[in-house]
Amino acid sequence: MIGFIFRKGIFRPNYVLVVLLFLSSLGVFANEKDSILIRLNKVLDNKEYYVINKEQNIRNLKQMFVIGSLSPRQEYDINLKLYEEYLKYQSDSAVSYVLKNLEIARLLRQDELKYESEIRLAGLYSTKGMYIESKSLLDNVDKSALPPRLLPAYYATCNEFYSHYGQSNDNSVYYRKSGEYRDSLLLVLDPQSLRYRMEELTRRLYMNEDVEKPLLDLLDQTGDEDKERAVIAFLLGHLYQLRGNMELREKYYAVSAITDIVNCIKDNASLNGLAMTYYLKGDVDKAYRFFQAAIDDAVFCNVRYRASEASVFYPVINENYHRKEQIQKSRLQIFLLIISFLSLFLIAGMSYIYIQIRRLSQIRRELYNTNLKLGDLNHNLLRTNDQLNESNRIKEEYIAHFFDLCSTYIDKLENYRKTLNKHASHKHWDELMRLLRSTTLVETELEELYKKFDVIFLTLYPSFVDEFNALQVKEGQISLKPGELLNTELRIFALIRLGITDSVKIAGFLRYSISTIYNYRVKARNNAVVSRERFEEMVMKRACKTCTQAHEHDASSI
Repeated sequence: MIGFIFRKGIFRPNYVLVVLLFLSSLGVFANEKDSILIRLNKVLDNKEYYVINKEQNIRNLKQMFVIGSLSPRQEYDINLKLYEEYLKYQSDSAVSYVLKNLEIARLLRQDELKYESEIRLAGLYSTKGMYIESKSLLDNVDKSALPPRLLPAYYATCNEFYSHYGQSNDNSVYYRKSGEYRDSLLLVLDPQSLRYRMEELTRRLYMNEDVEKPLLDLLDQTGDEDKERAVIAFLLGHLYQLRGNMELREKYYAVSAITDIVNCIKDNASLNGLAMTYYLKGDVDKAYRFFQAAIDDAVFCNVRYRASEASVFYPVINENYHRKEQIQKSRLQIFLLIISFLSLFLIAGMSYIYIQIRRLSQIRRELYNTNLKLGDLNHNLLRTNDQLNESNRIKEEYIAHFFDLCSTYIDKLENYRKTLNKHASHKHWDELMRLLRSTTLVETELEELYKKFDVIFLTLYPSFVDEFNALQVKEGQISLKPGELLNTELRIFALIRLGITDSVKIAGFLRYSISTIYNYRVKARNNAVVSRERFEEMVMKRACKTCTQAHEHDASSI
């Protein structure tokens, strides 16, 4: 962009350099001003610290009165130092020490000390608004009798008196009178002194002359601890106020305020100037803060003309500040109302969500319980289904064994018929009769039947013997002989397990009397580890469970 400007001849290089330097100087000025305002706020916040130091200095001076055998002149000098400490800090205390010096001067009959005290007292009365008393003291001073060292003080006091009095009634006549006494003051001051240069630049400023550079040079020669710096900076602020330069006006009034606060100068104009600056910039909060600080200082110091300066605009600023504060309060109330409504909606929403969560939790519990019930039902259904499958399997095996057994017995009957027919055909009547009368065949077949029953039953219920003994006390448990699958007692309960519970049928199958079967059943119930009434029911359930497990084991093996 800069190259484009150069090529087009819009700006010459030296002009561009000037512009760049100007822009950089603006940045430096902004940073410098910001640092001054930051320091001002810090100093204002620590205002009490400087007051404590001031009071300590005053206490140290008062301690000098403890020294015994002080001469009146020594007391005069101590009072003078205390007056200087209280001057522009607390005018009532300053007045009290000047009055003491006036008494000492009269006691010593030294007119020079008397005139010095009266001049100082007149100046204090002027700041307190006691214009009649101040004017009376100044009129009683014989100017021709004053020594040269008191003439600057006399002319300065007259200058301040007419300035204060003119300010109180806004009369330009007294301002002109004040200017005349400044001219007289300049005639008796050392032209090389700082005070002379300050008074001369003040005169030129009110004559609308350009005093910017000499004031800036003078300001650079002072620091925050120099009381004169406050006056010089205030004059610069007033100069830029006349020029309408708001930024520089703010900056130098701030420099003046810093010096006033650091040196505990309560009789100051800088805070009032800053307050008016911020008011014109539209910053009501800062304007109110500095006006309040200015009034507090004026009241503390009891400087009437300073209080009058602040009171002119303070009601306007105070009204604007409170109006702004009221607007802010109204906005805050509206915001609080909105927040309250939002909070109510939030509470309602949270309550609704909480209720829905409770309902959802209840539904989840119900679903969980329902799932548990469904699980139990499903388990029962599976168990019932397994039992049905097992029952079907047992029936199928029963039918298979039944047909096999029937087929075997048919074959045996056929063979037996053939044997009898053969003996009859050959007329072996004795052998025929022997066969017909013999019970060996029946006994043999019964023994074979029981063996097949034992094998088939234990195939279906392999753990039946162990399960049965588990339901018996130790003394009643059955021990089988080697090679024996079941004995009579176990066969009785095997038949019961198969659903044959009638003792008559059991007795018929096992070829025992009914009483024998009954005794076996009673004996087993008496030896049961469970109740006698539930023993046979437990036999059936145990056997059923064992059969199911065996079937599952066989299925998994396959």
